[in-house]
Amino acid sequence: MKKKIEILAPAKNLVQGMAAINAGADAVYIGAPQFGARTNATNSLEDIAEMVKYAHLFKAQVFVVINTILYDNELDLCKKLIYQLYDIGVDALIVQDMAIMEMDLPPIVIHASTQANNRDAKHVKFLKDAGMKRAVLARELNLDQVREISEATDIELEFFVSGALCVSFSGNCYMSIAGGERSANRGSCAQNCRLPYQLIDGTGKTLIANSHLLSIKDLDLSDQLPNLIDAGVTSFKIEGRLKDIVYVKNNTSFLRKKLDAFLEQNTDKYQKASSGRTFYNFEPEMDRSFNRGYTDYFVNKRKEKIGNWESPKSQGQLIGKLLEIKANGYVIENYEKLNNGDGLYFINEQGEADGAQINIIVGNVVVPNTFKPLPVGTVIYRNSDAEFNKMVEKENSAVRKIGVSLRFTETADGFQLLAVDEDGHQCNLTLDTTKELAKSQESVIPNIKKNLAKTGNTPFTVDEIEVEFSNNWFLPISKVNEVRREVLEQLVDIRVKEYHREEFQITKTDHPYPVQKLDFMYNVSNRLARAFYKRHGVTEIEKAFELQWDPGKARVMTTKYCVKYELGKCARFQRDTMGEKLVEPLTLKHGENEYKLKFNCKPCEMEIWEKDAELEFEDEDEQLGYVNYKH
Repeated sequence: MKKKIEILAPAKNLVQGMAAINAGADAVYIGAPQFGARTNATNSLEDIAEMVKYAHLFKAQVFVVINTILYDNELDLCKKLIYQLYDIGVDALIVQDMAIMEMDLPPIVIHASTQANNRDAKHVKFLKDAGMKRAVLARELNLDQVREISEATDIELEFFVSGALCVSFSGNCYMSIAGGERSANRGSCAQNCRLPYQLIDGTGKTLIANSHLLSIKDLDLSDQLPNLIDAGVTSFKIEGRLKDIVYVKNNTSFLRKKLDAFLEQNTDKYQKASSGRTFYNFEPEMDRSFNRGYTDYFVNKRKEKIGNWESPKSQGQLIGKLLEIKANGYVIENYEKLNNGDGLYFINEQGEADGAQINIIVGNVVVPNTFKPLPVGTVIYRNSDAEFNKMVEKENSAVRKIGVSLRFTETADGFQLLAVDEDGHQCNLTLDTTKELAKSQESVIPNIKKNLAKTGNTPFTVDEIEVEFSNNWFLPISKVNEVRREVLEQLVDIRVKEYHREEFQITKTDHPYPVQKLDFMYNVSNRLARAFYKRHGVTEIEKAFELQWDPGKARVMTTKYCVKYELGKCARFQRDTMGEKLVEPLTLKHGENEYKLKFNCKPCEMEIWEKDAELEFEDEDEQLGYVNYKH
């Protein structure tokens, strides 16, 4: 049986969800009225029901994110919401709190959010055995680790392939709480990682004065789709439930084209996960919508710097270098790509991210609204593309159609039209009318075919038309149009009605959890989650950070991202070029907030602690076993 490969797009709201489906998404994920990890992207049940109906028309799926941690007083409300989501036809829930696995639920499919510690084969296999159908893998995994998980269990694997990256292990960032008492695990991330920091060494010396030291580039794994499919991934996820419609349509369309090219070459093994095909009136390019520059993160292991320290704002598309200054304008390489109204991005002479808006282009001179002196050689990006945005925002920039074959024949009392779509759904409509021969000798068939082919604003495109008459019957074109319109309207209803939703009833299990002691990073915040873990053999359970934060002394982040590596001071990978060691502890400072950095070189991880934490620092050479290393 062929494996279905899916593109999964974000839906901030109904309009953007429908736009994602039109652009070629096989599934969308959307927030409910509550309990989603983006409090600014909630949706009413009515809108989700509408989303479900539209998606199912194309055999695309709708997943609802219920991925915050839950408190005891929210459990009943959450359960009620899940029943409502099941009743309106939602395909699956994406959850992180194991309390949901403990509830008496309808037979709805459950996916494990990336916040559910999906970083190794043991944890992912446990979740599969507990009844989860899919795991959204941790972003920081490499291809070998993904393959290892795939070989250990037959759970569906979903992987982020584009969009913003969470610098922390997903679900294990507590900087929002420590920095201002807003919980990322409750949908209110304050994005402390995007703030500017000072970096201070153990002697009190400021190494870097004002940089976005935890801000990293955005993810682009579009070239890795074949490798990820080979490693076992079947769903490619686009981050961005807070992004605009241009971003959603552009990224979805770009990945759709990439994936379709792969599927066409591998029709024996893989197939598209939904129906229809999209017709584009623009050329998708991911770097033309919001991005901070791109990285493949760790999918090919640690091999390059991934930070974007200048700015957390959009860098956009590389245009070229500044060649010269003329009057109050710039002569820029590839200036012909630019348009009036575009936004430019560059790093100014102070090393800060800066920008300007184009007022007019005269010959080869780009004249900004506000001229800013820049040195020749400055690299110029476009981070707002006025023409492109206008084009993509149009409703017809991406139009999705389902293939249909029409067969128009005669009956004893008139005519009938049979419509069969690409998935085999059928609708047959008869037209009772007195049959008259056409006055002209000219065949009526070409004209009937021409009018049957006019599908207009319906979700169908006609791939094949057969007209079989025993005589040259006259038929008013209005009747042909009417029967075509009715048959296609009914076919829409038939497709939605005959949509098959996978169902799965969770039953309670008691197989052993991979570890017996859970620290606060497991985010246990209610009695049901506690009961779930205890039944699976866990003996010690620490409360979630939100319930036990001890201000000033907590570990607020664990990450694969490493400030030492970004500085070229990594004792493992940059040993030959690193020069003098940094004097630890290194401290990050933003306003009144200070954090200590601790480097665990063996697992290749960095921890961020609040300033009053009492930490022991082990020399990196000792950690890595370079005991005889002279320095």
